[in-house]
Amino acid sequence: MRYKIEGDTLPVVICDLESGEAMITERGSMSWMSPNMKMETNTNGGLGKAFGRMFAGESMFQNRYTAEGGPGMIAFASSFPGSIRAFNITPGHSMIVQKSAFLASETGVELSVHFQKKLGAGFFGGEGFILQRLSGQGTAFVEIDGSAMEYTLGAGQSIVVDTGYLAAMEDSCTMEIVTVPGVKNVLFGGEGLFNTVVTGPGKVILQTMPISAVAGTLRPFFPSAK
Repeated sequence: MRYKIEGDTLPVVICDLESGEAMITERGSMSWMSPNMKMETNTNGGLGKAFGRMFAGESMFQNRYTAEGGPGMIAFASSFPGSIRAFNITPGHSMIVQKSAFLASETGVELSVHFQKKLGAGFFGGEGFILQRLSGQGTAFVEIDGSAMEYTLGAGQSIVVDTGYLAAMEDSCTMEIVTVPGVKNVLFGGEGLFNTVVTGPGKVILQTMPISAVAGTLRPFFPSAK
């Protein structure tokens, strides 16, 4: 499989497949393709994995597109202004990504739910609780809201991230959701109740425009339902 990522504000990844090669994606993610790409919808691993994907914000079913009778082409476009990043997933090197970030991948990549260990903080921390794990073998494409900023953390080195701005991290990193200290900071600081602390070693990718932040900014401009 060869690919190229085109576009700026609303990018698309265009994949060129050899005969017999296949890609998997969530329902509705395919944008255009050559006529010889055959689509097959299934649970990709049984009902257990299907329910896990649903809990992680994805569809229970996945579409498998296979090039038949010769080389094929298929494209997957971003659903929100931002960027698309390609991750090389290998055994022992998984990626943890934000809920609903998965766009498409080679068939050797497995998508599953990843829980924040501290359940209490996770439930109240919003986006920080349920994440997605990409494991297995192959290239995976992930949507990032806005621009992507990458940091490499050393062992024990941490970064504090406003909830929702964490796009992805290597599975060697750990994360914890913590409350913002100080009553005045919580009431008047405008930064919410929780932050996410990511600790290395490993790479961390942050996003500059989470969908949740955009929704909060636009909410006052929409008329309330009566």
